[in-house]
This record gives sequence, structure tokens and C-alpha cells, in this order.
Amino acid sequence: MSNIPPSQSPLSRPPPSSPNSRPMQATDPNQQIQRGPSPYQSTPLGPAQSGIRPNVPPAFRPGNFQQTPSGRPLSYPNQTAMSPTYQVMPANSTSPPAVENLESPSQRSDTPPSTSHKPKRLYPKEITEAYTESNTYGGQYQPFNPAVAPGGIGQQVQPPAIDQNAYQQPQFFTPAGDQNYQATAPSMTPAHYSQQYNTQQYNTQQYNTQQYNTQQPSMNASMGGLTNQLNNMNLGGHSQTQLINVNLIGVPPNVGDLDAPPPPINLPPNSSVTQSDKANCEPSYKRCTFNSVPATASLLSKSRLPFGLIITPYRSLKEGDEPVPVVTDTVIARCRRCRTYINPFVNFVEGGQKWRCNLCFLLNEVPSQFDWDLQTSQQANRWKRAELNHAVVEFVAPTEYMVRPPQPPVYLFVIDVSFPAVQSGAVATAAKTILESLDRIPNEENRTKVGFITVDTSLHFYSLNSNSSEPQMLVVSDLEDVFLPQPDDLLVNLTEARSVVESLLSRLGDMFKDTHTVGNALGSALLAGFKLISSIGGKIVVLQSSLPNIGPGQLKAREDSKALGTPKESALLQSAEPFYKKFAVDCSRSQVCVDMFLLGSQYSDVATLSCCPRYTGGQTYFYPAFNAGRSEDALKFAHEFAEFLASPIALEAVMRVRASKGLRMTSFYGNFFVRQTDLLALPNVSRDHSYAIEVSIEENITTPTVCFQTALLHTTCFGERRIRVLTLSLPVTNSISELYSSADQIAISTLLANKAVERSLSSKLEDARDALTNKLIDILGVYKSAITGSQGASPQLQTCENLKLLPLLALGLLKHVGLRASSQIPTDLRSYAMCLLTTMPSQLLIPYIHPRFYSLHNMPIDAGTYGPDGIIMPPSLNLSSEKLERHGAYLLEDGQNIFIWLGRQVVPQLCMDLLNVRSYEEVRSGKVTLLQLDNPFSQQVNAIIGKTRESRRGVYYPHLYIVKEDGGDPSLRLWFLSHIIEDRTDTVMSYQQWLGHLKDKVNSGSF
Repeated sequence: MSNIPPSQSPLSRPPPSSPNSRPMQATDPNQQIQRGPSPYQSTPLGPAQSGIRPNVPPAFRPGNFQQTPSGRPLSYPNQTAMSPTYQVMPANSTSPPAVENLESPSQRSDTPPSTSHKPKRLYPKEITEAYTESNTYGGQYQPFNPAVAPGGIGQQVQPPAIDQNAYQQPQFFTPAGDQNYQATAPSMTPAHYSQQYNTQQYNTQQYNTQQYNTQQPSMNASMGGLTNQLNNMNLGGHSQTQLINVNLIGVPPNVGDLDAPPPPINLPPNSSVTQSDKANCEPSYKRCTFNSVPATASLLSKSRLPFGLIITPYRSLKEGDEPVPVVTDTVIARCRRCRTYINPFVNFVEGGQKWRCNLCFLLNEVPSQFDWDLQTSQQANRWKRAELNHAVVEFVAPTEYMVRPPQPPVYLFVIDVSFPAVQSGAVATAAKTILESLDRIPNEENRTKVGFITVDTSLHFYSLNSNSSEPQMLVVSDLEDVFLPQPDDLLVNLTEARSVVESLLSRLGDMFKDTHTVGNALGSALLAGFKLISSIGGKIVVLQSSLPNIGPGQLKAREDSKALGTPKESALLQSAEPFYKKFAVDCSRSQVCVDMFLLGSQYSDVATLSCCPRYTGGQTYFYPAFNAGRSEDALKFAHEFAEFLASPIALEAVMRVRASKGLRMTSFYGNFFVRQTDLLALPNVSRDHSYAIEVSIEENITTPTVCFQTALLHTTCFGERRIRVLTLSLPVTNSISELYSSADQIAISTLLANKAVERSLSSKLEDARDALTNKLIDILGVYKSAITGSQGASPQLQTCENLKLLPLLALGLLKHVGLRASSQIPTDLRSYAMCLLTTMPSQLLIPYIHPRFYSLHNMPIDAGTYGPDGIIMPPSLNLSSEKLERHGAYLLEDGQNIFIWLGRQVVPQLCMDLLNVRSYEEVRSGKVTLLQLDNPFSQQVNAIIGKTRESRRGVYYPHLYIVKEDGGDPSLRLWFLSHIIEDRTDTVMSYQQWLGHLKDKVNSGSF
């Protein structure tokens, strides 16, 4: 679709006078994946060898096994004597910046030069025709009036004339599906390649009986792709999404649908003033828990569905993503009453001289230069303005939006140089990474400033005078009354002092190599750093390897293994020292952000130290048992730290979400500080940070649509003050069935994850798990009583098609390390998991709670090769032990770690091709770096792992672990099996048992 010229794009909307409208029924073609023989499967077994189950630890009890037609459990083939050809059977600042609601500069009175003054402005012919009866619509267009709007709604003015014959039907507008949710269908060809082994070769011609045709695409696949495209454009057959009942019990979940786009947004005709396919917000920027908003609070309460927004305002751009359009003429039109920014869903009235706000319906004057091109000094076509065509747009803010010049990027590094930090190699690795990343740190205008403080039992400042060739260390031993040893040269311009900064970093790794100091005064170092940069603002980047035990903010090791898994565990997940929260609040007022890199080899108290990033818009990164002597540890930290330093950031930001009359933002989740009731203070907006906001209905909604607009006022890395605006318009409904059919299970899961973490920290872990379970029971119970109309006990559990994976995602949350009931999860790991659950965007969060699982030994032949959309991934498998064959190799990943599972009877040739070892017995389990061997299978697996690490947003670089079914590290095997969430564990039910439990609760409840 991206190659279609705008004039020919099928996403363009037809003129509103088109008489006939019949949206086409959305279809979602499913193609049956066929697999052929694989050189990595063993030979068929005799009857005496059937019924073998995977060797799992005693504490692990898998769920229901699949039954064969004969009623016997599905057998796991065992490797027998190898035949020569390996025949196989088919696998089954001090003063804060101006807030973004300051008066708009668009109200100024300067006008473009003209030869005469007239009471009304003159417009180009095509704009004038848009407001007259002589336009191309032939007077047939009926104005759209929101129902019972205060003061009445005037006629909506339409864009210039369009060839009516080019469109046969009007259409409703639906945002184009986010490419991150488009799952690429894997190839249907079997995995095989030519490989000589014992003088025999795998011959691709032996599979000719499978009749796989890789030259021409299937006609059904082509039609299915076209149908999906039309569905994304909402050229469909109904004004609302069709509600489809789905039975859950006894049916394995289709995990491939986790990548499906959310339900379409079915707006009324002519809701947008332009025909742009970008007029409504993409789900990757902002999505709602349902795409039809209930008209009344009683309907929302009756549905039991959570009402919230998931916002990622500063998401990264991957290859193929369009950049956010920028309005550079500083003409910013805003509503005088509610301060809404002009957007594609406003109405133009009175000949286009005024526009009606789509949130509060107030009439506003169109700015005098709105239809003027400052570059050409000519009148411009307003319908081409970015803010009328794009839901996500940035305005270059004029000086009226500033109380001081834009701050430069400031990076102050606070580095732990105590004995544990030096011994683990953290100091040397950090110094080398910073040195190699100096060219990548945002510094387009040569304004970036840097400074360094190292800390053990004393504070070490570094004078980085640009006229000096060597840095000078200044030591301060007074930890209670911290002061700066000199006023200048502690924070320097990176460009001007580049040589002396490089000199310091090249020496820093060896400067403390003989130290034996084990104490650390992090609190004093933070106070000193705050004094150094508080007048400017910026980032304090902390690299900590030991527990702070001296001076302000000192902590004690409070890990209590007896409290794990008990109600007392919740106290360990809360901050142990108020110093860090108070310090974070002071930082937020001065536009200072704190980021924590915790590389401790022992207890680090993540729960306490993560308070600083939580309230300053930063992020916490945790590397347990870090040791740079292991190349995998050094590579992961160096990669993530380098990407962190290179990422563009938004500085001194504030964010506010406005909504239509009757809606109010009530609760906020994420890393920020709430400055006012609805104003979020963000000293730093990191790429791909997500924020969740709960919404309530205070008044009945009488309009056919509502609108949510997010405004982020920020400073870019290159010193430009900008306002990023995200607009989402949704239809209003009085139907509970339409509400359920528009529910977004991904957004609901993301909101529930944030609420569960908040409940865990404010109450107990058990309360969070109970609240999550009860919410799911409420949703399913209301669906049964209000949608299906079923009364009494039912043997089946039903929900709608678009919510069929919500129970699976909820089970994934209950079994997640952040919430799971267990006495074996260290507090630091649980606290870090909670940090990730509240900051990850949905694209990262869903795999984090429901990992992706692939079969490698019998994957399609084109998996791991380049296709039209990049590397082709294998089809996803259900997270069930029934998929684990003893001769198989599998890959599981959750965005933070990657596991390769090898069955005990894996083919030796696979071990040789993948790991360069001769047999399963020689395989070493644990953390590894996978070799790139000269064979197709190795190259395919490496390509799959590479895409897994690079395709998702964020800086994370997952570790790779080799897991053996037996003979390896038992704890590593248990860790892998804890991700198989459809199976039963000691404390949590299997997926089918979970559905049975939900069914019993639904049948016994009253909804």
C-alpha cells in the first residue's frame, strides 16, 4: 500500500454525497500450515516405544495431553538406529518550562502581505468552492451534526472538489493497521537442505510428492491479502464490527492472533474533514481498551470492561515507518476554551473563517496565516496542512511556549568504582562503551554537555578544562554536606572538551584497578550531581554495582528468603528509604532525569533504587550477577548502554490528555510525576516508554463520536521546542454487544498489567492476582448474561472473537515472574519485572507475558531466509509441553531472554550444524553466543535470533541460553519450563484448568 500514489490510494475517502454505502464483511483468511519431512526428526517408532513423555522435573506437571484417535496420549518419538538417509515421519531547570496550555501564538494579528484590505480573506478557487452550493457535490451533501450538541453544530465544510465518479461508495474511516501487528504468513514448504553426512546427502527432490509450489502465490492467499487491506480501510459491509461467539474450553488458543490488529474503528461518515488515511491515530502511538465508547456510565459499569488509554507518544521509528510530520510555520490553532489543537475531526463554518472544536464545540477564529505559505509568500491549500491530515503531528513551538531557552542535552555519569564494581569489570566496560559512543550521543548543534563523578567512600570530580590535555581529579570526602570543589569545568561542552573527555575515559578502566574499598556513597553522589546540573536540567546516568551503605540514602541488605511467597513479601517490594523518592521529586521540579544501570553481583535493592527513574521519567536496567569476564554479559550491557546513549530523547516535557465533554482522566501509570491533576511532568521522555491512563464517564455522551487528544510539549535533542499531538477519535455506542465487539484485548491486557503492579506495591501480591482474576470473571460473566443471554450453569465458556486470547494473556500475567506466587523468585528480579511491566509498549509487553515459541528442527524451509518483508519467521507454537518432542529443537523468547531447548534424543547432525559438537552429550548448557557456521541451518537460526533481537522497539538485547532436556543445569531447565504457561505448575493451573475455574465462577456468579 505504501507504493500507491496519494491520488490513487484506496485509502482516500469518497465524497460525502455518495448515496450508497455497504461496507464489506471483514474476513481473516487462515491458511493451514503444512510441514514436510525434516532431516532433524528421528525415524518412526514401534508400538512398544509410544507414550513417552518429556523428562521434566517432578515439580512440573504438564496440562492435558492431546489424545490420538485411538485414545492414547500423543507419543514422543524416540531416536532409534540411524538410517543412512534419516527418513522421518511428518511432525505433528530551576523554573519549569511553560506548560503546554499557554495561550497560543495563533491569535496574533499579523497577516500575510496583500495589496488590499478586505473584511474577509480571499481563498484559492478550490477552497472557495468547498463552501458554496456550486461545488462538485451538487448540493447533495447533508451536513453532519453531532446529536444534541451544546449550542448546535454548524455545517461541516468539506475539502475541494473530488471526482465523484472515482468513488462508488462512501466509506467509514478506519486507521490503517499498524504494521507491527501484521503477521507475516510463513512459507508452507518443509525444512530441508543439502548436507553430506556419512556419505549421504539430504536431497531436496525426495520431497517432490509434497507438491509444494514456491513460484506462484496461492489465489486464496492473494484474495485474503486484498480482503485484509480493504478491512483496514473499513470498506466493509457493516457500520459496526460483527460479534462472533467463540468457545474457549477444549480449544487450543490460536497464538498467531496475538499479532492481529485491533478491531476496526467504525466512525460515522464524514467525521474527518480530509480523506487522509492517517487522520486517526495508529495503535502503536495510542490505543483504547475498546474502539466504541459507551454513551453512559451505567453502560460502562454494566459491561465491566476497563476503560483506558495506552499511549506511547515518543515511539521509535523502524524501517518502513513514516516520520511524524512537522508543522514549521508556528501557526498553531487551538480552542480558546479547552485548548484543544486543531485536528482532522474539527468542523469549519462561516465560509471557513471559523472552526468548531470537536471536544467542547466552541467556535474559534481560524488563524490569519493558516492559509498562507510563508516560504512562497502565497496562499496555500489548507486541506494539505499536516494537522488536518495526520492524527500524529508535531508543531514547532514559538517563543510564547518557553520560559527559558531550550535546554541542551546534559549527561552526567555517576559511576561506582568500589571493589565489587572494579572486580566485575563494570567500570572498564562502562568507560569503554561511553568512549565508543561519543559520536552517537545526540549532539547535532554541538550543545551537549557531559560530566563525570566516580564514587566509593569518597566523591571524585573531574576537571575537564578544554585548554588542558589531561583531566584533573578532585576528591571530596565530606559525604554529609556535599559541595562542588570548583565552579567550572566539571560540566563541559562535549565538542569543545572532546580530547580531554576521551583521555579520561581511556584511563578510567585502570584508574581504580588496585582499589580494595567496598563502601559506596551513592546518595551523596546523587546530591552532588543534582547541584551540578539542576540549573540546566539533564540526565544523571547511574552505573551502580554495590549496595549504597554510606551517607545519605544508605541501604541494608534486607532480602529475606523466608518472607518470599508470603504476605510479608510485599514489604520487600516497596522502597526501604524515603531519600530516593524525595530526591526524585526534587529532580522532577528541576527537569533532571535519573536512569539506573544496576550491575550488582549480589542484592541490589532494585525496589528502592528504581524510585528515582519512576518519578523522573527515567528507566531502570538490571544485570544480575554481572561479570564482564563472560563475553555474553559484557556484550548485552555494552549493546544496551550504547543504544541508550544513542537514543534521541525529549527533554523538559509535560504531557496532558484532553477528552470530549463527559470524559475524565482518573488514574495514571508509568514513569512520571503528576504535577497537577492531569498534567504529567516528564524531565525526560525516553523512546518507546508507554503510559497507561484510566478514563471515567462523568456525564452521558450525546455526540456520535468522542475524541482523545494527547499533547506532549518538549525540547528536542537539537534544541527545538515542539508540541507532539496525538488525536484519537472513536464512535459512541449504546449497545453492549457493540462495545464488546470493539474491545481490544491487547490494550486491556496492558492496562491490567499496570493496575496489577500498582496493586502489588500498594497492597499485596495476592490482592493483585485476585483482582486480575475477578476482573476476568466479571468480563466473561457479563458476556454470558448480557450477550449470549444464557441463564444458569453452562458446560461451555464463551467470549467474542476479539477477546478470545484475553484469558490466556491473563494467565500469562498470573504466571509471570512479576506476579507469580512463588518462594523462589528473588526480590530484585520481581521488582525489575514490575518496572518492565509498567514501561513497556504493547509490542514488547505481550511477548514478555506470553513468550513466542518456535520449532527449529522441522521449521519451513524458507524460515530464517529473506522474504519481501525481511527475515521470515517460523510459525508460532502454543506454550505447551505437548509440543516438545524428544528429538526436537525449539526456540523460546520473551524479549528479555532467548532459550534454545534441545531434546535428549536430538539428531547428532543437528548438534553439529547448530553448535558444532558431535552429539547431545557434548552440548554445554547455559548462557552462550551462538556460532555462525557454514551451513544453511546455522545461518537460518542465527537470522531468526537476529531478527528477534532487532525487530522489536527498545534497547533490549536478549541473552541466549542453551537448555538441555536432561543432563544440564536443573534450575535453567525449570526457568525455561516456567514460560510454558499452558501447562500446570505447583501453584498455578494449566490453561484448560484455568478456563474451567473461570467457567465455574461465571456459572455461580450473578452479573
